[in-house]
Amino acid sequence: MSFMKKLWRFRALILMALPGFLILFFFDYMVMGGLVLAFKDFDYSLGILNSPWSGLDNFKFLIASRSTFFTITRNTLMYYVIFTVTGMILEISLAIAMDQLVFKRVGKVMQSIFVIPVFISFTAVQFIVYAFLSPDMGMINHLFGLSVRWYLEAKYWPVILTIVKLWSSTGYGAVLYMSVLAGIDPELYEAAQMDGAGKWQQIWHITLPLLKPMVTIMLLLSVGGIMHSDTGLFYQVTRNSGSLYNTTQVLDSYILNAVFHNADFGFTAAASFFQSVVGAILILLANAAVRRINPDDSLF
Repeated sequence: MSFMKKLWRFRALILMALPGFLILFFFDYMVMGGLVLAFKDFDYSLGILNSPWSGLDNFKFLIASRSTFFTITRNTLMYYVIFTVTGMILEISLAIAMDQLVFKRVGKVMQSIFVIPVFISFTAVQFIVYAFLSPDMGMINHLFGLSVRWYLEAKYWPVILTIVKLWSSTGYGAVLYMSVLAGIDPELYEAAQMDGAGKWQQIWHITLPLLKPMVTIMLLLSVGGIMHSDTGLFYQVTRNSGSLYNTTQVLDSYILNAVFHNADFGFTAAASFFQSVVGAILILLANAAVRRINPDDSLF
């Protein structure tokens, strides 16, 4: 009765949370039942439950092509490090720059402008990128008198994808850090200024230390997705060009290709299961390391 009374007492809050709970339940938890496909030889006519078990065969097939598996794993980890390090530096720098603006209204307008790219689908972004990199009428080749066939040259794409990713996500990431900056007590800066500290000293000794908990949380959350990548970025922006696979194919785009060409759901489920297990292990290890160094900054 006590539980039912609490439900009735907080019925308004529960009703507000219900849509989010249902979305989380159906799209994140219900679908986990499909992981059983990773251990089955899926047959459409038999269905998921009646398909024969295959043990670890799907995982063996994933690792069997050593060169391909090594390449996609290397690319996945490489882009995670590049995007995380460069993105965090730019996001923090942009957040501090907007926070230090004298004209706060200008800062709010700029904040809104910087957030816009995150709402643009990579389906549309691929056409923007193509307008710059088209071998015939692209702006880059036209302005600089080049004749580079960008969609056939794999060596340029780590830089191109990094630029596109930073353009898309830096503004939104900066807003998260600005929310922390807005909560810093202005008296700290006033006291530092009275002691003779300049702007750079205030940023170094006040702003950055107070941003450390948020930086730690963002890093811990990102570690869980270390084996996941933005499929739209790597599949659509590159136009899935086979010539670029050496530097652009990551685990997610490899799985998507496998779905389209082979329709082997056991293999794709095994690859997804591999991603999730690695991410879970890494986030547990990272959180344990942070908890050992500074318990207040850990997630749990």
